[in-house]
Amino acid sequence: MSLALYGHPFSSYTQKVLIALYENATPFEFRCLGPDTPQHAADWLRLWPLGKFPLLLDGQRSVAESSVIIEYLQLAHGGPVRLLPAEPMVALDVRFLDRFFDLHVMSPMQHAVGGALTGDATKRQDALATAVEKLELAYAWLEGHLAGRSWAAGEDFTLADCAAAPSLFYADWTHRISDAYPVLRAYRTRLLAHPSFARAVDEARPYRPLFPLGSPDRD
Repeated sequence: MSLALYGHPFSSYTQKVLIALYENATPFEFRCLGPDTPQHAADWLRLWPLGKFPLLLDGQRSVAESSVIIEYLQLAHGGPVRLLPAEPMVALDVRFLDRFFDLHVMSPMQHAVGGALTGDATKRQDALATAVEKLELAYAWLEGHLAGRSWAAGEDFTLADCAAAPSLFYADWTHRISDAYPVLRAYRTRLLAHPSFARAVDEARPYRPLFPLGSPDRD
């Protein structure tokens, strides 16, 4: 098998790429990074010494960064679901939304998680407060943007939704999307029901105790 993905099922950015692979039923080998698979970690760090995952290996070519991996998959292993539209201006909108979810939803959530992982109560509280402030701004913008849309960029499931699914999944665990944002809450529900993301969520269920802010008994 030519394609291999290094990552972890509970990782938000790994899930982002898994969604893309599952959308097109693309064959690949998943090389889980964990204490039980030290050989995978050694290969991964040799290929990408920066130590970030996921990482895609296609024969002798390695591809890093989740958004770039998804674009690469479309170029090199395209399937029936086109995750980046052909029309350049529409594709630009999709790329913007991809960056929005990564930078303004995923990043604040990860900041809160990082604070919790320090084990310091003050750092945990400060990081969470910062995340809440930024997530509220993102939630409010998304509430207006998503009105009348089935998916992030319109009627088609795209790269933007691959980014949105794990972002909103974990962000809601970090700072609950309130009833003040019914459109955003409904969108998150649609993402959870979408088969490719539902599969990624199910595969990650055994790892929920690892979430340092505490995983809720839902989703």
